[in-house]
Amino acid sequence: MVSFSDSDDRRAGFSATLTRWYNHHKRDLPWRHTRDPYFIWLSEVILQQTRVAQGRPYYERFVTTYPTVQALADADERDILRLWQGLGYYSRARNMHKTARYVAGSLAGRFPDSYAELLKLPGVGAYTAAAIASFAFNEKAAVVDGNVYRVLARVFGITEDITTTQAKKTFTTLANELIQVSDDPAVHNQAIMEFGAVQCTPVSPDCLLCPFQQQCQAFLTGRQRTLPVKSKKAAVRDRYFNYLVIRQGDRIAMKERTQKDIWQNLYDFCLVETDEPIEAFRELPEGNLLNWVLQEGILKGLSSERTHVLSHQRIRARFWLIDVPEGRAVRLPEGLTFCKPSDIERLPKPILVADYLKSLHF
Repeated sequence: MVSFSDSDDRRAGFSATLTRWYNHHKRDLPWRHTRDPYFIWLSEVILQQTRVAQGRPYYERFVTTYPTVQALADADERDILRLWQGLGYYSRARNMHKTARYVAGSLAGRFPDSYAELLKLPGVGAYTAAAIASFAFNEKAAVVDGNVYRVLARVFGITEDITTTQAKKTFTTLANELIQVSDDPAVHNQAIMEFGAVQCTPVSPDCLLCPFQQQCQAFLTGRQRTLPVKSKKAAVRDRYFNYLVIRQGDRIAMKERTQKDIWQNLYDFCLVETDEPIEAFRELPEGNLLNWVLQEGILKGLSSERTHVLSHQRIRARFWLIDVPEGRAVRLPEGLTFCKPSDIERLPKPILVADYLKSLHF
């Protein structure tokens, strides 16, 4: 267990070593060239649970499309979700829109300039508030994310389970003690996150060239693979989605997901969820929907199973393509609307649905 009685010199040495490493090894990323709290906030929201390589093009598209917080506040939510498509965690995009509207409407477009005030923004937690406060305003507020947990656990030999409330307090206390002796809080925070992402990686950390090699408790005791300590995740639940893709000419029936479930406010097809995988059309649950399909449509094909993994769910989807003869007046099942290709392109969709549409050349 780390002792917080370590000398100021040792803590200052940690920050100085970290900063020297960062100045030699940092990646050139666009959000590191600004002090604008709006752009920093955007980057942090996008990069939550997302690798830099995946998040960077999204950040660039967002700052180009919405160059100010007012522009984002004025945007249609569907357009924001469409731009966000593929990142997952769509509630973050919706919360981002709400925060932008609050800042633009209630704060005259100006982000608060302190950690304490930033925490009051809707959807802004401790990590994001610390990132904005330090990167934009150079406040000594430590960021604590997965990278920081890993670096501190290994260097200081912390064995507390990082999923517990007590461990979060331990790591936050230490992180804030370390940043207090830094001359440049913004660089210190960037450096410790970069060090965890590039050098002290979850698997196969580069210990041979690590500047903390002779201080790192994990290296000295051979515990790189066991630190940080983290309890196992909950089991992933399988869900079986049977999509009925109803097509008439070049139009496809789509609907908005309005229920409180995954992908809320995104658009998909007519859905029948089952407890087990379905191999034949006749195995679908009988009811009005199945009768409608048998009367109005012609089954044209069935896709292979496509899997999409979420944090605690694994979606196993199959797509049943059903053609309705052109010119026939049909009454679609509730919630569905025939959409032209140009309309479908603009709608926000789960990446699973978007990829299937690409296979149909939409």
